[in-house]
This record gives sequence, structure tokens and C-alpha cells, in this order.
Amino acid sequence: MTHLTRAAAAAGALLAAAGLLTAGPAQAASRDTHPGNWLHLTVTKGGARSGGTLGALLLCDPPLGHAHAAEACAELDAVDGDIDRIPAAHVFCPMVFAPVTAHARGRWNGRWVDFEETYTSACVMKARTGSVFRLDG
Repeated sequence: MTHLTRAAAAAGALLAAAGLLTAGPAQAASRDTHPGNWLHLTVTKGGARSGGTLGALLLCDPPLGHAHAAEACAELDAVDGDIDRIPAAHVFCPMVFAPVTAHARGRWNGRWVDFEETYTSACVMKARTGSVFRLDG
């Protein structure tokens, strides 16, 4: 064994021991941490780089995670987890610019979901996403 081969083997062993080097299937399995349909939801006030972030884990088998979990799960079930397809509510939102960024990532009916959208206000976000991002109770 050459000096270079021994160094590479030692580095690999060190990375594996530290948990930084994993096999493909084990890494994929670790991403699926919740059974059934679930989404990790966040709402950040003032855009994606500001403070003021609310978050929740929405579980839908059974509905748990925030105050409107049952409604959110029903709305998502109706559109097969595609947040963009939730019918927009017909409401009047004041023309006040107070941006919020909504982000959802998780799993719905066996496929990965990664949704992010910045809305001009919380009112517009709620009108477009129903109960999904109603995290403030």
C-alpha cells in the first residue's frame, strides 16, 4: 500500500466515523423521516433574508402540526399536494406592501414537495394558499 493510498483510506475512515460520508441508500432513507404526507412549513416576514420566521411541521396522517392542520390537509389532499393549485379565495386585501415568503418542503403521496413563493402581504398569501401557511393560530 502506498503512502497516498493509506492517506486516502484513513481520510475515508475518518469521514465515515464523523458521519460525513454515507452510502446513497442510507442517505435517501434518512430524508424520509415521517410516515404519510407531511410538510415542513415556514413563513418569513419581510422577505427570505429577514427575521421573523414562523415554522411548523404539518402531518396529515392524522392531521397535526398547527391550529389549522385539518383544513390544510384537506386543501392539500384536494390538489394532490400541489400548493400552486389551491383555489384562490375571493377576498379584498389592502394594498399594503409587507412581503412574506412561504416555504414548504416534505413529502406528499410519495413524491417530494419543495414550494417557495414571496407574496406582497400575509393577506395575499392566505388568499392564495388557504390554511396551509396559517401558522400564527
